[in-house]
Amino acid sequence: MRLRTWASCTALAALGTAAGYCLVLRGAVTLDLGVGRRTRSLGPLRQPIAAPRDVVFDVIAGPYLGRTPRAMDAKLRVIDRGSDLVLAAHYTPVALGLTAVTVETVAFQRPERVDFRLVRGPVPAVTETFHLEETPGGSEIRYTGEMATDLWRLGTWWGDVVAPAWERTVERSLRGIADEAERRARSHVIGATP
Repeated sequence: MRLRTWASCTALAALGTAAGYCLVLRGAVTLDLGVGRRTRSLGPLRQPIAAPRDVVFDVIAGPYLGRTPRAMDAKLRVIDRGSDLVLAAHYTPVALGLTAVTVETVAFQRPERVDFRLVRGPVPAVTETFHLEETPGGSEIRYTGEMATDLWRLGTWWGDVVAPAWERTVERSLRGIADEAERRARSHVIGATP
């Protein structure tokens, strides 16, 4: 009888852990205890772009400050929009068909900076910045950030799980921004040719 009880308790604990993981991943539950808080750096990442800084800024800001393209419906939903600050939900596919959901404020300082601050997500706090710099070949985005977790070693472990996936998502986003900005810059040059 004890073996059966132990197996039932183990199964319930595993089910509870899996359910908790899904809730945290989807941003439905954020553990922001402020106890045993540890921070870690995100980045730095650099993305050179063969396009002017203003074009790059417009590519980043457009879906937030303007109308969000239908093609981005599965990735982004603007909850509240101001002239230079938005509250937005971001949807990122992860393993096993799950989607991570984060809610962030996004602040715009044309043409050199975009700041992100996590409101709800899989960790208590994240701040990130895209610095847009002019270069001889066009421009560059320099990404820096900081992630905080709670509960000492357990939080450090969770940060070790979340941070690499977070940075990979940012890298994909930076490549997408570069591709679109370069496409716009090329079409502008082609359209300007007599």
